[in-house]
Amino acid sequence: MRTCGATPGGPDLSGVDLTKQTVIQGAVLRSGIDDGVPNGVPVGNAYVRLLDAQGEFTAEVPTNVEGQFRFFAAPGVWTIVVLAAGAREEVKVEAVQGSPVDLIIELK
Repeated sequence: MRTCGATPGGPDLSGVDLTKQTVIQGAVLRSGIDDGVPNGVPVGNAYVRLLDAQGEFTAEVPTNVEGQFRFFAAPGVWTIVVLAAGAREEVKVEAVQGSPVDLIIELK
């Protein structure tokens, strides 16, 4: 996935009332050229886990063919764990109601 200034990320948020939701979403990419632009290949059928602040499992979703995932969560600190063939990545995020967290997670 190579872009020209646009940042690829999670699914479209049209129709989601962000004033009432806390959203953590993003896209999982297999590393591309290291030039600061998200340009890896989308990783479909990876598993993305949501762990709470104590590291307890809360939810898991598969990525779609575009490598995208989305969680609706409570405000607070969360850990996102991506599990894909030959790779595991972990990212801590702080989710705030009304301001979606939109991640690009590149697998090495």
